[in-house]
Amino acid sequence: MSQNTLCLDFGNTRNKAAIFNEQGELLEVIDFNGQPELITIEDLIQNHSIRYSILSSVIKHNPEIEKLLASLTKFHLLSYKTKLPFTSPVGKPETIGADRLAIAAAAVHFYPGKNILVVALGSCITYNFINKYKEFIGGSISPGKNMRFRAMNEFTAALPLAKSNFYQPLVGYDTNTNLQSGVMYGMTAEIEGIIAKYDERYGNFNVVLTGGDTAYFATQLKYRIFADFNFLFKGLYALSLLNNKEL
Repeated sequence: MSQNTLCLDFGNTRNKAAIFNEQGELLEVIDFNGQPELITIEDLIQNHSIRYSILSSVIKHNPEIEKLLASLTKFHLLSYKTKLPFTSPVGKPETIGADRLAIAAAAVHFYPGKNILVVALGSCITYNFINKYKEFIGGSISPGKNMRFRAMNEFTAALPLAKSNFYQPLVGYDTNTNLQSGVMYGMTAEIEGIIAKYDERYGNFNVVLTGGDTAYFATQLKYRIFADFNFLFKGLYALSLLNNKEL
């Protein structure tokens, strides 16, 4: 009998799911259009022989989703109460976002004994540092790409809402390309600058870049990085192993 795992990630911008087989291989990633309907999740469970499920959510999602998952699978809701493969000195662990817990779990699972800086490109950019002693010691948060574009549009009288382009010029030649250059090259400089600060302090560490804009920034950064679009899902799978499966 198949023992597949369904990992759900409900974020501020997108709601997605991933399916792993019992060997830990990623089989499929599903991008929902908004919050998924209950029937959509039920179909996923039935059609993919799902035995285990885990949900990471940073939004106010439909509570019926949790009830459905608990009734049809061995379900775990990721929270600060989750059994974790790392420690954190944070004074209020309940303030750590579920997405960052999953990222830290992936770092420990796939890079044991290493210092890891995970840069996650989502609604916000999060910098997550996990040291070689399996301690998630924190990081920083700054506005993400779309938030920067929206801020310049919403907090000015005349600037339009620009969108990113994979090949925006360094020197903008009109308002739109000036905005594109400012956001995209500004984010590149920010990420490189923060990596450099960590380099000064910790010296030997790996950098993992993840999130929707990984393809663009992986080609722009001068530092050697590991690009992994599905790093958060891999962390969810690792946490499901730790919290769901019968040992």
